[in-house]
Amino acid sequence: MHYALLIHENYPEAYPDGETGNAWQDIFHAHIAYGGELAQAGVIIGGAGLRHYSTATTVRVTPEGRTVHDGPFAETREQLGGLYMIDVPDVDAAIEWAKKLPISKNGSIEIRPMLPPPPQG
Repeated sequence: MHYALLIHENYPEAYPDGETGNAWQDIFHAHIAYGGELAQAGVIIGGAGLRHYSTATTVRVTPEGRTVHDGPFAETREQLGGLYMIDVPDVDAAIEWAKKLPISKNGSIEIRPMLPPPPQG
């Protein structure tokens, strides 16, 4: 079964110096190692880190129509920082991988089953 491991962190709190700081560099290198471990186990099917949340653009859909906003449109202090897509037998296996995922001291990893891709053609 395919699962997405969605990484949510309070970016300003976790990485006060941004992508040039030691905390960010340390977690970046930890993700390289984690991705290698996923590849070695043959369970990774995709994933990516995301650029700083200030670079986001959101299309908001309401009954009145669609509007475009600069930045993320989340009602939370945590931002989506990246994701891994894995193929494992069940949610218990996905949980075990999520427990190993490098993350700052305050954050969460959402485990979400993925829908099958739409038919092609």
